[in-house]
Amino acid sequence: MPEKNYSMVEAMLFSQRIAQLSKALWKSIEKDWQQWIKPYNLNINEHHILWIAYHLNGASISDVAKFGVMHVSTAFNFSKKLEERGLLLFSKKETDKRNTYIQITEEGEKILLDLMENYDPANNAAFTGALPLRELYGKFPDMLEMMAVIKNIYGEHFMEIFERSFSNIEKEFTDFNGTLIKKEALNETKS
Repeated sequence: MPEKNYSMVEAMLFSQRIAQLSKALWKSIEKDWQQWIKPYNLNINEHHILWIAYHLNGASISDVAKFGVMHVSTAFNFSKKLEERGLLLFSKKETDKRNTYIQITEEGEKILLDLMENYDPANNAAFTGALPLRELYGKFPDMLEMMAVIKNIYGEHFMEIFERSFSNIEKEFTDFNGTLIKKEALNETKS
């Protein structure tokens, strides 16, 4: 058995600090997230599923569960509700009849893009809480250490998908007059 290079007090303090901080942060994030998506008659799981379907450009229910950090039955049930609203399509692949796949519809993408355009950082406590640090240091707090912890829990593939969704935003969207807008929509407006 490998020798521990930490004390039990250190282990307990870290575990409890991260638990308490995560719970406090999540409570604030949950409230802000619910307020943001409320006008679209979505809940957090539904919004997260639309986000995943958009960024993975088609995903299995298992992928949605994994990357949405939810149980497979939760991913399936909320995806089914989104399908009933015409925001997702369900399918099976000819080569993989065991898994159910989802694809975001044009209407689902429209809602997701509208949500992004209507994002207001002033209504986000995590953002406004970090803003003084950005003003002081010229950047937002680094997430590298937290991302390393998450990577060690959920694995490399989880982090690849995580990064892909944010990379997609940087590539596909721009700030236009203080609003997040898809670059191709902006180019169409300029034409």
